Amino acid sequence: MRKLLIISIVLSTFLYGEKMTGKRLLDKAIDVMNPEDSKATLIQTIQTTTGETRTLKYESYSAEEGKYTLMRYQEPARVRGNALMMKNYANDIWMYNRRTRRVRKLASHAKRQNFEGSDFTYEDMGTGDSWKEDYDPENQGKETIDNTECYHLSCTPKENADVAYSKMVVWLRTSDYYPVLIDYYKDGKLFKKLLIKNIENIEGHPTARKMVMKNVQENSQTIMEYEDITYNVDLDKSYFTERRLRR
Repeated sequence: MRKLLIISIVLSTFLYGEKMTGKRLLDKAIDVMNPEDSKATLIQTIQTTTGETRTLKYESYSAEEGKYTLMRYQEPARVRGNALMMKNYANDIWMYNRRTRRVRKLASHAKRQNFEGSDFTYEDMGTGDSWKEDYDPENQGKETIDNTECYHLSCTPKENADVAYSKMVVWLRTSDYYPVLIDYYKDGKLFKKLLIKNIENIEGHPTARKMVMKNVQENSQTIMEYEDITYNVDLDKSYFTERRLRR
């Protein structure tokens, strides 16, 4: 009987008391943030340092857990029909201009540029499994953010990693590993904060209805909100072509 009790304790410790390493937490976060396929309509509101506001609306298609993304603008009229395609987690970017009917491939360093003048870069928009390749994550323990228990995950770039940030700090809900806050650092200083809000369960996937990227150095911010989203789509890389970009 005593042997059975010892075995039970050992098994319980193994199954339920295993330490959540930084790598394991990052893996789980990437999995929950990047469902296989999705189709969405988003509203992007850019608030500049001068107080000006610009709003854009576009459709977004994503496949293979964020490896491939295509965005087509609907509003305002001046950009309607323009489109953007990202492959390999934003390492390869193409843009289509409806007026000139031309497709242009951006240089590799363009992923660090701001997306449509917003506070999101192309790299921010297209990040997926690349976090696993580019960063070394470390579990810093648990903290409470807005009354939500979270894992505190610190991510520093691996040697020779081609990334824009000197560090990222991510807070993940302990309940499902979905992020609620991400701090981005440049040269050791806090550069931007991503507030992830209105998290709902949509078709079995935790989904943030609203994301606010705040540039703390320039005092600007960009709000991205889902007007609608579905994961009940079947897309693969054959969908993401220049021909599709021109449609």
